[in-house]
Amino acid sequence: MNVSNVADDNIVRIFDTTLRDGEQSPGATLTSAEKLEVARALAQLGVDVIEAGFPIASPDDFAAVQRIAEEVGNQSVSGREPPIICGLARAHEKDILRAWEAVQYAARPRIHTFLATSPIHMKYKLRMDPEEVVERVIAMVSYAKSLCDDVEFSPEDAGRSDPEFLYVVLEEAIKAGATTLNIPDTVGYTTPEEFGGLIRGIMTNVPGIENVIVSVHCHDDLGLATANTLAGIAAGARQAEVTINGIGERAGNTSLEEVVMALRTRRAVYGLDTRIDTTQIARISRMVSNYTGIPVQPNKAIVGANAFAHESGIHQDGMLKHEETYEIMRPEMVGVDRTKLVLGKHSGRHALRARLQELGYELSDEELNRVFKRFKVLADQKTITNADLEALMADEVYQPVEVYALEGLQVTCGTMGMPTATVRLRGPDGATYTEAAVGTGPVHAAYTAIDRIVGQPVTLLEFAVNAVTEGIDALGEVTVRIRYANGHESGVMNPQNETTTARTFGGHGADTDIIVASVKAYLSAVNKMLIATGVAQPASGVAAD
Repeated sequence: MNVSNVADDNIVRIFDTTLRDGEQSPGATLTSAEKLEVARALAQLGVDVIEAGFPIASPDDFAAVQRIAEEVGNQSVSGREPPIICGLARAHEKDILRAWEAVQYAARPRIHTFLATSPIHMKYKLRMDPEEVVERVIAMVSYAKSLCDDVEFSPEDAGRSDPEFLYVVLEEAIKAGATTLNIPDTVGYTTPEEFGGLIRGIMTNVPGIENVIVSVHCHDDLGLATANTLAGIAAGARQAEVTINGIGERAGNTSLEEVVMALRTRRAVYGLDTRIDTTQIARISRMVSNYTGIPVQPNKAIVGANAFAHESGIHQDGMLKHEETYEIMRPEMVGVDRTKLVLGKHSGRHALRARLQELGYELSDEELNRVFKRFKVLADQKTITNADLEALMADEVYQPVEVYALEGLQVTCGTMGMPTATVRLRGPDGATYTEAAVGTGPVHAAYTAIDRIVGQPVTLLEFAVNAVTEGIDALGEVTVRIRYANGHESGVMNPQNETTTARTFGGHGADTDIIVASVKAYLSAVNKMLIATGVAQPASGVAAD
């Protein structure tokens, strides 16, 4: 494999870590099938590098990275070569070997290893002196290089590291074979001026820096992640590490859509661009939001519901006269389609498949038949828009294999009497289970009935409702986040602080009946939890993905 060590001066590589750093966001747990679909969408989007996970964290993480390497890492999209598939590893031989074992099947594999370099991390986390850190970096980068031609090294907490020490570490990493040097602002501490200055210092003072890619990885603890990333790029970095919707632990990571659209919109300022197909941004934003159960805030830049909405009378008047008065980018640039009418109740399978392909979805005949049945029911109730189709895809196709499936729901609620729900589920053994419950409202009653059938303690952490489109006939989308209530689940390991936290599980449901959507979302999350914890297996005759 040939690895290009020299950056294209006009192109910023996009390194997406949604499946690794993004999944560390509380509640962002993804199934293997969902990770694969997100990876496929990232390849369609045109990202240069997909950090598929932290292979040593668990057998499931390893299997997911390996599958992405095998399938996504060997498939060209729109004439482009496959993306680089990257696995994260701490600076330990066992981590690095495990990462290599997972990513080696990709046409373009990469190992990404890291070690902290800030005084506070070296003293309290690593308990190593600076000389020991340098020795470890040399040894572990060299070991990674013996396995894989493409090696990325990150000095963790670079934003709070002594620049002079950082120069020494980075020089030794280059000598040991690193092809990319990533400079992370791990705790989101720096300002754009400081971070840009740090990158400029590295570009000036590290021998051999001209032969590697310099990358930036910023967190949003002070709301400066995108600003810091752009400052680093302006100072010479040519790879940006980002996540879809800016998800990630604590306050999140640099947002892919913000960096990409800033470079595209202000090309005259930066003189740079990316290889991203920006028309795919809205679709993958919705996909990640649905899978993780983390809603996108309405005022989120680029992908928020209000990003292209103009309510002010002055703004509306200007927009009617000329769009550029208050819009610095067209919604179509990021895949926000203003054309409302897409398909109707007389549309057939061929038309549905063609429209879904235009939206970036490839379905098997079985999946198409499933979506088509749901589409025909919905088309009898309302006009179908692109947003409706995307919600149907998330709800009908890209759900985890079912343990329990909804077969019937009836609720009674209002100002008189007690809210009551009767739920009928098909269980993993194929049998039908019916339970009724009273609650403070119809959703609470339905969830209580489900809990009684499933027989596992569940804590509901978050519940959110959104309309997919405008109008009284809109599909309702519900996202929930749950946690196993009795601590049964051992949790997942954070590669930075090496702590294990209890996993939370997100679920998504869509329906014109908001109570039905709520039950679908809850069942989606419960099914993920049951499969992940091994408490239950999928329905008879169906293997878990």
